[in-house]
Amino acid sequence: QVQLVESGGGLVQPGGSLRLSCAASGFTFSAYAMRWYRQAPGKGRELVAHITPAGDSTNYADSGKDRFTISRSNSLKMVYLQMNSLKSEDTAVYYCRTDFPLRRETYWGKGTLVTVSS
Repeated sequence: QVQLVESGGGLVQPGGSLRLSCAASGFTFSAYAMRWYRQAPGKGRELVAHITPAGDSTNYADSGKDRFTISRSNSLKMVYLQMNSLKSEDTAVYYCRTDFPLRRETYWGKGTLVTVSS
């Protein structure tokens, strides 16, 4: 079955960096776009970044532009989110997501918590 497992979250000081990872299994990883979302305390889930199946195109929400970088390794079935210059407002649970459009299915990981605080 499809599984997405995030890791790499933790406590970091403002201005610091973290690299999140998402391990995928149970589907043809290289055929599907991947996305990172986040959900801050008391707020809805929002899109952070998107990467195409081949990794040749990426898009970012305004909140992460110039600070976050999404990447993937199709050979390892991994997607990453490098986060630099972290701010307190980046505190959230970060989720990995993929969609199977033809089957109208969406899969989420369980998330990894990022806390930005001094």
